[in-house]
Amino acid sequence: MKKYFIVFLFIYSAILTVNAQEQPDNNVGLDLSLQEFLAYVKLYHPIAKQSELKITAAEANLMKARGNFDPKIVGDYQGKDFKDTDYYQIFNAGLSIPIWFGLDIKAGYEKAEGGFLNPERSVPEDGLYKAGISLPLGQGLFINERMATLKKAKIVQNLNQAERDLKVNEVLYKATLAYVDWYQAQQQVDIFEEFLDNAVIRFQGIKQSALQGDIPVIDTLEAKIIVQKRDLSLEKSRLKLTQTRLKLSNFLWLENDVPLQLDPGILPAELNELSIDNVLGTNLIQLEQYDVEQHPLLRFLSSSIESLEVDRRLAAERLKPNLDVEYNFLSEQPEQFNSFTPNNYQAGISFSMPLFLRKERGDLRLTKIKIRDAELEYEFQNLELRNQIEAAQEGISSFERQLVTIQQIATNFDDLLTAEERKFSFGESSVFLINSREQQLIDARLEQIKAKARLFESKALLFNLLANEILVE
Repeated sequence: MKKYFIVFLFIYSAILTVNAQEQPDNNVGLDLSLQEFLAYVKLYHPIAKQSELKITAAEANLMKARGNFDPKIVGDYQGKDFKDTDYYQIFNAGLSIPIWFGLDIKAGYEKAEGGFLNPERSVPEDGLYKAGISLPLGQGLFINERMATLKKAKIVQNLNQAERDLKVNEVLYKATLAYVDWYQAQQQVDIFEEFLDNAVIRFQGIKQSALQGDIPVIDTLEAKIIVQKRDLSLEKSRLKLTQTRLKLSNFLWLENDVPLQLDPGILPAELNELSIDNVLGTNLIQLEQYDVEQHPLLRFLSSSIESLEVDRRLAAERLKPNLDVEYNFLSEQPEQFNSFTPNNYQAGISFSMPLFLRKERGDLRLTKIKIRDAELEYEFQNLELRNQIEAAQEGISSFERQLVTIQQIATNFDDLLTAEERKFSFGESSVFLINSREQQLIDARLEQIKAKARLFESKALLFNLLANEILVE
């Protein structure tokens, strides 16, 4: 549905361009709602797409980390033949399967022959088979590099998801502000067009009355000046509308990374408090169930702490000594399972440990400091978010009350203008008083538009603080 909307948008733009001279007074436009606009921003804006790449990168890193647990096939061949003398021929092949907790399951085959073969490499004529395990009993038993890498790769998925949500939300917030500016500019243009028409009609009426001698001719000059002032205000508002439309176009892109410039014939859909709440999820009553702990910023910081905790466990593990053991059962007949007995084996053990462990203890201390620093940042951001959300809610309530008052003032000025025009029809008023009343009404209507814009902007700010998700239909 969204794709067809954009196609229609282009067709509509082309029709407007072709018929611009034939139908100069056709102001019928296509409405672009806030929800449709934000849906396109979320789907096709370059920053939103860049953020999605982080999710893909996290999945690739997770696959890479899981590769540390992939089974490995190994093979090795060595031979020496000199002056028709077969010194030795040694062949080794095997399979190693890494398991969790540092355990490796191994199986292999060894064959060696030659006149100068080291006796310890001697094996039966048909070769020797072995199967066993390799296990660290000290450092690396409960956590090691490959386990830590996999754990952190899983955590990075959550971390990148939170970072993506933050970046997309920031883009949607800026796009919402641009839409509100565009809507406000369009409303101002509509007001000045309305009052310019009124001024022209009044000027024509006053001109006719002056020609008939009913009123002084000087009144026509004052009416003419008002027409010129209204026309000048309209031109200024049209310039602002063009600027806001171009600013809004910065957020509009097509599927194949093609920027879209909004056509002048496309108009903003009507905005009210209910419609913007439905899009942004900023209904103050519904916010009582909002869980700030699920905010992307706090999820990002929480994932960072979780990742550092893995580093701390790994650093603590390095305080243990290296104690690695390996045991392999040997057999000439691997097809007979009972041929693998404890009497035939190959085993080994290795041990090492730094005397002072200064490097290991230093790494552990640094990791703990990083964790504490991240925890303090989490606590600060948690409190700041709660206070900012509460302040934004109070701001919305205040702007709602201000808007009600300003609407009442505008209504009262409208009534005053109507009364003044009625008095003028009876000859009890003047053009100057009518223009004065009308200017007061214009100022009140403009202030009403600004108040609505401030209310919508405060809701956009709350949306940004909450990091709500915009659902794309």
